[in-house]
Amino acid sequence: MPLIAIDGVSTPLDGIRLPVAGMNQLTTLDYPDHLACVVFLQGCPLRCGYCDNSQRMTPRRGDESEWQAVREFLEHRRGLLEAVVFSGGEPTLHNALPIAIREVKAMGFKVGLHTAGPYPARLTRLLPHLDWVGLDVKGRGRDFDRICGRPGIWQRNSQSLMALLESGIDFECRTTVHWRDFDLADVERLALTLADCGVRRYAIQVARTRDCLDPTYCQPVAGAPPRAMLAGLVKRLAPNFERIELRE
Repeated sequence: MPLIAIDGVSTPLDGIRLPVAGMNQLTTLDYPDHLACVVFLQGCPLRCGYCDNSQRMTPRRGDESEWQAVREFLEHRRGLLEAVVFSGGEPTLHNALPIAIREVKAMGFKVGLHTAGPYPARLTRLLPHLDWVGLDVKGRGRDFDRICGRPGIWQRNSQSLMALLESGIDFECRTTVHWRDFDLADVERLALTLADCGVRRYAIQVARTRDCLDPTYCQPVAGAPPRAMLAGLVKRLAPNFERIELRE
């Protein structure tokens, strides 16, 4: 049975248990400037009203065959894909994630991670083995907790952001904007706060309004600003960042 050394301990690769909720086999969006695949893991501690992946929220124990299928896919994509991104749900929820990341690195791929940063200690331990991180910032201060439906998460997210800034790793922050949670002034304040913290790359994502966890988020919001106003705000914010994008 093949082994991989994790913190000095040899671990059987066939024993990796990750609950794989799905895979995007080819993307240029989820790891900027790289041809990547995305492995979605099951389970998330947050309850964002706009979430359109609520079927991925409930944690479960993975079966060894799930990661084996990902491994076999990656074996056939060596030299074709540049990177593998672990997403969710919340991928840092899973104890087997570090082992899977190191295996992917050993196969010659770069590794990216999408996270909301609810487990800063876990993220810090992962950083030496990652090439890029996309950090979700749900809102500013206590608005973060209101939007994600869980108390005390914004402080953890801030700790994760500080760890990223100190690590020197490539990363971006991203915020999903639903007009039930934000107005334009809120978006601007959050963006400038992140810029003041040292964030150089930022993406504003417009929330999808189909299949939301909270059905009220599927309804039109009275007085929601038109896309042109949000695009104008992004343009005005551009001098504060090396890179800022509006994604839909």
